[in-house]
Amino acid sequence: MDASSVTLQRRSTRRIEVGGVPVGGGEPVSVQSMTTTKTADVEGTLAQIYALAAAGCDIVRCTCNEAEAAEGLAHIVPRSPIPVIADIHHNHRMALAAIDAGVHGLRLNPGNIRRPEHIKAVAAAARDRRIPIRIGVNGGSLDPELYARHGNAVTPEAMVESALMELAYFEEVDFDLVKISVKASNVPLMIEAYRQLADATDVPLHLGVTEAGPLPEGLIKATAGIATLLAEGIGDTIRYSLTADPVEEARAGRVLLESLGLRERSDIDLIACPSCGRAEVDVIKVAEDARAALAGRDLPLQVAVMGCVVNGPGEARDADLGIAAGRGRGHLFVKGQNVAVVDEDEMVDQLLEWAEFIAEHGTEAAIARVDTERAAREAERDRSALLTDKGEDANSAQQRVELIRRDLQG
Repeated sequence: MDASSVTLQRRSTRRIEVGGVPVGGGEPVSVQSMTTTKTADVEGTLAQIYALAAAGCDIVRCTCNEAEAAEGLAHIVPRSPIPVIADIHHNHRMALAAIDAGVHGLRLNPGNIRRPEHIKAVAAAARDRRIPIRIGVNGGSLDPELYARHGNAVTPEAMVESALMELAYFEEVDFDLVKISVKASNVPLMIEAYRQLADATDVPLHLGVTEAGPLPEGLIKATAGIATLLAEGIGDTIRYSLTADPVEEARAGRVLLESLGLRERSDIDLIACPSCGRAEVDVIKVAEDARAALAGRDLPLQVAVMGCVVNGPGEARDADLGIAAGRGRGHLFVKGQNVAVVDEDEMVDQLLEWAEFIAEHGTEAAIARVDTERAAREAERDRSALLTDKGEDANSAQQRVELIRRDLQG
């Protein structure tokens, strides 16, 4: 099976829209993040929202914890390039104020807005304005009664029960524009809670590992939880909760979805080998220089930087473009075919030139413009020379085969 034909099978869910961004129902998984500015700081918040949008964020959340924040939302929402969700805790009146401010969605925490009449009042107002609500269950702020009922412990069952109780209140007022999250900072707990929730309802699910922490540990924890569920087909929208610039959250979410084939590539996907004793160049530096030169240019290509000419083109044959570094030179290849040999100090510049050509004209046109047979012959000379110098194990392979045969016959 060709690698490009492998796709993840996704769970069937209802479809809602958040300010024009579809969530669920088989639509592309969306990336979310949250501003860290004071929402009353309209210009500062908008600057962060624009930076998030540029990094691949589809939906943004802003806190609405006071009257000044609600008033700020009234100015932010019409100027935002992406839909804005109001984050609500404790005070249901802030949810009503955010609706009046024109937000595209709400996030309610059932752990701290617990009175049924308040929950239903917000749901009814959202119903009338066609504004979706996320039921945001959090393992760190579970309803005390639920906590006690489940043995004074945060369990997957307690989190799912909290979400379904809130959903039942919504149903009482005929409100169904809902998505749900059951986040926890414990990754196995979070995974199990989402699995149970996915079995209990067809409401679209928002994935996240809450309070994942700073980089790089937080990135690893969040990816472990989110990617596991996405690979199982669970999840319709995601957020990395990192102790970092929220732009890093958006970038991480976008890269994850593109890596899993759940979103189309929007920029360079740079793959690179970890290097080895055959390398004649500083692979790490070449890869970093290539990333700096290629990123942010809207070149939706996979580009490979390989440390040697022995295995590089073969291992990265599916890449749109790549370079395999030899002794003082680099072998450029397109879809595994050698197309040019360039000096070491020209490798990154040539990658950029070829990437821009491929983005505009395609890989077939790139291959057609050169004498690939001549390039292949030149590349083979370098490869043979490197094997002679540093490929001792490869050169002795036949002798080893003869030894194996002799032992087996013995």
